[in-house]
Amino acid sequence: MIPDNKHVTEVCPAVNSVLSRIGDKWSVMIVMDLAAGPRRFNEIKRDVAGISQRMLTLTLRGLERDGLVSRRVYDTVPPKVEYSLTGLGRSLQEPVIALGEWAITNKDQIYAAREEFDQRMGEAAP
Repeated sequence: MIPDNKHVTEVCPAVNSVLSRIGDKWSVMIVMDLAAGPRRFNEIKRDVAGISQRMLTLTLRGLERDGLVSRRVYDTVPPKVEYSLTGLGRSLQEPVIALGEWAITNKDQIYAAREEFDQRMGEAAP
C-alpha cells in the first residue's frame, strides 16, 4: 500500500475492522478447530486450550456476526447447538495456515531478534 494513495486512506478503517476480528488469537484458533468440521461448544472449549467460557462465547458470537461461523440449534432436549465454518470462514483457512507456517518457519529468527533487542535495551538503560 502506497501512503499517498487516496484509496489506502479510504479502506484503512474497513481493513482495520476485519483484521481486528481475524487477527486475535482466539478467532484464529477457533477457525482452525472448526476446519475439521462442526463442533459443539464444549468440544471447542476442550480443543482450544486456555480459552474461558466467556471468551469462547464472545468470540463465537463475533465470528458469527462477521459471517465466518454459523450456529445451528437442533430441536432436542436439551437443545444441541453446533458451530461450523461458513464458506467465508473456510476461505480464511488458507491465509491462516500460511501465516502459521510462516511463524513456525521463522520463529527461531524472531526469538533471536527479540533476545538481541532485549539485550540492547538492557544495556541502554541508565
